[in-house]
Amino acid sequence: MSDVELRAGRADDVAAVTAIYNAGIADRVATFETRPRDPHELRGWATDGQPFIVAEQDGRVLGFARAGAYSDRCVYEGIGEHAVYVSPDARGQGLGRQLLDELCAEAERHGLYKLTSRIFTDNHASLAAHDAAGFDRAGIQRRHGKLDGQWKDCVLVEKLIGEAAHD
Repeated sequence: MSDVELRAGRADDVAAVTAIYNAGIADRVATFETRPRDPHELRGWATDGQPFIVAEQDGRVLGFARAGAYSDRCVYEGIGEHAVYVSPDARGQGLGRQLLDELCAEAERHGLYKLTSRIFTDNHASLAAHDAAGFDRAGIQRRHGKLDGQWKDCVLVEKLIGEAAHD
């Protein structure tokens, strides 16, 4: 997607990011979440010091990617659990992959050595974006949770970055 600026997310992006996240909740293809969020619930994403990237075009946020702590155990400090969401009207144009590429670079600048996530097995668009961005499919987590009363399997994806990618 051309003319898109990828940049660090800011507090003034949170309302747009919340709308995009809530669209992902409503679609029922990207998250086990079922309750729409309010911007105040996500405000910490812009201030917690974790990698947080937005894609902006002509002053409008079209998508975001962020990484948070994988675990509170010190042995996992270099691993980030990530998410990427694209506005429904901007999907299918390669923006997810662009966000993932930039998130990997930002995560490396933050000292992380791996990004990981779980993707529903039927979320073909997200799987394709992760494949294109060089993520490996590490396995299937069967019946990882229920969404609307139905079991969902998840693909575990991961990508080594920074020092771990070069050893």
